[in-house]
Amino acid sequence: MKIISKLFLCFLFLYVPSLSAQINKHKDSITGSFKPKKRPALLHKAIVPASLIGVGLLVNNSNFERTIENDLRDKVGNDYEFQIDDYILFVPVVQMYAADIFGMKAKNHWFDQTKNLVISNIIATGISELLKSTITKTRPDGDAHSFPSGHTTIAFTNAAVLQNEFQEYSPVFAYSGYAFAATTGVFRMLNNRHYLSDVLVGAGIGIFVTQMVYHFEPFKDFNPFKKSKDISFFPQYKENTYGFYFKYSL
Repeated sequence: MKIISKLFLCFLFLYVPSLSAQINKHKDSITGSFKPKKRPALLHKAIVPASLIGVGLLVNNSNFERTIENDLRDKVGNDYEFQIDDYILFVPVVQMYAADIFGMKAKNHWFDQTKNLVISNIIATGISELLKSTITKTRPDGDAHSFPSGHTTIAFTNAAVLQNEFQEYSPVFAYSGYAFAATTGVFRMLNNRHYLSDVLVGAGIGIFVTQMVYHFEPFKDFNPFKKSKDISFFPQYKENTYGFYFKYSL
């Protein structure tokens, strides 16, 4: 499975410089070397997702992409199926709300987190689905609508929300969601549902949209729960059932 390891590491490698910078900034604050916070430039936020999308477009329908797909099928077979990718794309969301429950310091109030999560997913998924219906690229298993990967779009959107919420206070935790997002992309390929370009572009869309949402902060002042510390409200997933957790302290 050397090729799988390489694919997984390629996703994570793109975040090493950013993660290192965040950790160094965190160390500076601990040692007392204070530096004024500067809002990251829009161009800086777009570098990684633009690179992912660019590489994805470059390898789309190329001999390189077909070679990778053939190598995967030779390794695992045409009938390989392990649907972990249907679940781990939501792990960054679970991480975020678990951190809130345990009192980890975050950038935003839980309602603002949820608001940004929902807005980011609606826009990113909308773009992904529009491209799917427009391009109609055939999946490796013969079905339609392969480009880009919707699962990967959602996974990286969720991971980018986690990053934005916790990168100032817990940088390692903030970037840990990308490990699950990258695993989602890898298993979309292993399960014969997507090509490399589908996954790369889906990842780029998810990150880019989320970074733009956090940069422009739509509906910034809308939070009916911000002044109420006695109310907690979180999305919940249990035994294949989606719902919400609500708590009101008297």
